[in-house]
Amino acid sequence: MNGLVRQFCLSRNLPTHDPYDVWKTSYGFRIKNFYNSHRLLGLVPAGLFALLDLLNNEKRFFYRPSEYAIVRAYAALCLLNLYRLTSEPGLLEAVRGHLDWLIAHSCQGFSGPCWGLGFPHAVSKALIYDRNTPLSVITPYALESLIEYSRASGDHAVETSIRGIFRFFERDIQVMQENVEWLATSYAPFKDRIVINAVSYSMYARALSLAYSDAVEREQTVTQIRKMYTYIRLQQQDSGSWWYSPRAGSFIDCFHSCIVLKNVYKTNQLLPLEGASRLLEKGYGYLLSAFLDRGLFLFRRFSVANKPGLVRFDLYDSAEALNVALLLGDHTLVNRLLPSIITHFCDGPAVYSQIDIFGKRRSKNTLRWAVMPFLYAVSRFLAASQN
Repeated sequence: MNGLVRQFCLSRNLPTHDPYDVWKTSYGFRIKNFYNSHRLLGLVPAGLFALLDLLNNEKRFFYRPSEYAIVRAYAALCLLNLYRLTSEPGLLEAVRGHLDWLIAHSCQGFSGPCWGLGFPHAVSKALIYDRNTPLSVITPYALESLIEYSRASGDHAVETSIRGIFRFFERDIQVMQENVEWLATSYAPFKDRIVINAVSYSMYARALSLAYSDAVEREQTVTQIRKMYTYIRLQQQDSGSWWYSPRAGSFIDCFHSCIVLKNVYKTNQLLPLEGASRLLEKGYGYLLSAFLDRGLFLFRRFSVANKPGLVRFDLYDSAEALNVALLLGDHTLVNRLLPSIITHFCDGPAVYSQIDIFGKRRSKNTLRWAVMPFLYAVSRFLAASQN
């Protein structure tokens, strides 16, 4: 497993194909945008494009590999976990290479370094993110990698970028709703939409800033963190689940649920949150009861879906569930889930991101989705196994 992590993360260049490739093409983007505005009329062309993508999954004609900020951030975090095992100087050099790429490819025109998808994304009828739109759900991975590198290497030169990212969250990420008790922030740097996992990322990013804050800044930041946490807690259903968004027509899926859990857990490690243990217990219980297929021992995509799909199992779900299990110390689950992921999604040096409804593995070595989250979980497992 160590070799698998190194195989990808030590590369100086990380261009990769992506399960989203078909929707990044000019025709795919137009069809998705049309579908968002005209669901019934757009269903046929969108379905045909999805089928064509299924047939083109191995050859990937007309698709171009791209570099993604989140891939670079994950690669840095993976190598930092391996560095904790071996103390190899070459690993830190490779990490610095990924961080230099991130700093050079930040979105432009904002208060500090920040990163997004890097391609246009039609979210809904009224909402499109362009390729220069930074997102609150991606930028924290770069932030965490910069902080962890600074701590591991003693290189404080990157603190300029770290503090700049804090400015991005403070000045550019918007307040969507707020009262005296709770606070919900935006997904992107304008008043776009409330998404639960995005609020949790903004909360965690602010928790990371506490170590870099003076007394006045800290007091204000602590208030913001607690109010965002209260919003997340109030949005948790009695079942322990979260809707992706509080808006009507939303869904409940596995990996976004895991992201909320891991951000609450990590924030609670930096700033104790009232009732966090109970929230995590309920959320993790829902994860196991609603998503875990105990036959194949993989995690399913949705417990409540809002549209049809051709994917039976997605690596992203099991990878993020593995990350949560590692954080919570559920060694029994980790020791069953990790071998199952390797059996079903890995083939030697290849890692597949999806298993379709026909049982065929799809999307080979698509790093953004979801090979890197899996490799990160593997690197954390390797680091934890030495303790």
